[in-house]
Amino acid sequence: MEVIDLSNYEEKNNQTAVALGNFDGIHIGHKYLIEDMLKKAKARNLKSSVLLFRNHTKTILNKDSSTNLGIITSNDQKLEILNKLGVETIYTMNFDRNTMKLSGKEFVENIIINKLNAKLVTVGFDYRFGYKALGDSKYLKKLGLEKGFETNIINPIYVEEEIVSSTAIRNLIKIGDIKKANHFLGRPYALRGKVTSGENRGNKMGYPTANLKLDHDYVIPKTGVYETTTLLGNKEFLSLTNIGYNPTFNENVLKIENHILNFSGEIYGRPIEVKLIDFMRNDIKFKTVKGLIKQINKDIEYIKNRQ
Repeated sequence: MEVIDLSNYEEKNNQTAVALGNFDGIHIGHKYLIEDMLKKAKARNLKSSVLLFRNHTKTILNKDSSTNLGIITSNDQKLEILNKLGVETIYTMNFDRNTMKLSGKEFVENIIINKLNAKLVTVGFDYRFGYKALGDSKYLKKLGLEKGFETNIINPIYVEEEIVSSTAIRNLIKIGDIKKANHFLGRPYALRGKVTSGENRGNKMGYPTANLKLDHDYVIPKTGVYETTTLLGNKEFLSLTNIGYNPTFNENVLKIENHILNFSGEIYGRPIEVKLIDFMRNDIKFKTVKGLIKQINKDIEYIKNRQ
């Protein structure tokens, strides 16, 4: 898979089929959209591609808002997923104030035609583009007829009568419904970061933890204890992850603490990926450390018995 920065590039060598969207999460709806683009690209002998903004459009559109969006997938994660799907080329660009101010027609002429040389454009039913997001998929189709490209609009994907969307997944993660979020994603929600030193309480209690410092501004799941798997290098380990404020020790800083089962190596400073499998229980304030240790024992036995 080729990754091309569009800053000073125009696609002159190939006519393309391009999928457009934020693609945060690359959930099962996005996957269906991209696979449909791939199929039609092959049938028309077009280069399959995806346009990725290096930042989420809402980080610019909502810049003055105090609301923290939180991403579901980093750009690196997106690239890995798109590579596995078989996309030939990823075109990347920043979504900035200048891009935001482009009218729908200017976006089509400047980006879709001049830079991407697109002959087939695939979007979701709810796709918006252009200044103040005034353009929709129907307007894109109209412009396509005028400018010489086909617009392929994908209908929503439903799970149990609910539309799969990044917004829905983000909300599910925030309330701790990880199983449903994973169902919508088509894979476990994964947090990436590096292991940092902590208070060393885990070692003292007999359950050493890897404290995760996130690499990106991910959506933070509801506080509590989760069944997880941890990817370290090329190996995956069963793990137990606590996201919370350590109420037993009266702390007030959110931490992501990860106990990796059947592992005793030194991993400080190393990158890891934590895949959330299921929410187990709330973050509880125990009266004694012994009470906490007893509960951790129960938590570990629970996830072992689920294997």
